[in-house]
Amino acid sequence: MEPLRENFLKTYANTPINLRGDIILVLDKLGPVSWNAAYIEVEQKSEISETILKELKALDLI
Repeated sequence: MEPLRENFLKTYANTPINLRGDIILVLDKLGPVSWNAAYIEVEQKSEISETILKELKALDLI
């Protein structure tokens, strides 16, 4: 998961601050996920972060 995590962090850093609150993903378990919410999950390496990373990769966002 480390390459996906690194790609996410680079993409997040390059995302304009005013867009980080926008919803980028909707998960069955979690509901709407913004860049900021995804960042928190990925940074903490939570269980749901792997799912978020895989879904963002599938959407070609990272």
